[in-house]
Amino acid sequence: MTTGTPPPTRPRRSRARTLLPLGVAAWLVLEIWLLTVVADAANGFTVLLILVAGAVLGAAVIKRAGRRAFRNLTETLQQMPGQPGAPATPAEPRSGSKGNGLLMLGGLLLLIPGLISDAAGLLLLLPPVRSVLGRYAERSLDRRMRAAAPGGISGAFQQARIHRPDGKVVQGEVIREDGTPARPRPDDGPGADRPPLIP
Repeated sequence: MTTGTPPPTRPRRSRARTLLPLGVAAWLVLEIWLLTVVADAANGFTVLLILVAGAVLGAAVIKRAGRRAFRNLTETLQQMPGQPGAPATPAEPRSGSKGNGLLMLGGLLLLIPGLISDAAGLLLLLPPVRSVLGRYAERSLDRRMRAAAPGGISGAFQQARIHRPDGKVVQGEVIREDGTPARPRPDDGPGADRPPLIP
């Protein structure tokens, strides 16, 4: 016996997932064209030397940033409350502890063969560029988090839905600790005020 549940609809593809492959393809074509232009202007050995120097510098930058990140993590874990010798108040983060992610990204861009990626990687090695990009990324992430969850994270899990492999939706209800059930959502349909699943 069928329940008349409509078949699941495919989620709409986001603009980023559509444009990302096109952007990567255009970047690869531009990198290859630029390498051929530089090889014609100078020679192939010069291009090879630039690519090898970029790879060596990128590996050194990633290794240094990884060591610094590991050292910062170790120091943070040692200063956690309850650890022997930990201070009573948490210490301020050091100025060099920020920007490790952007430094590693710069090293990765240097490792990728190509002149545009090498130029972007060299830009990320400059501390002022890293600090500006870090502040911009932090503000952007903060803005998106505030826009995504106006009621907080707990409000996002008021109504639980489990999607089964056959496309049916099993609805559940989240019970708060104070015993009041979550408000029914407008798309719940008839029977939204049914009792909770757990007595």
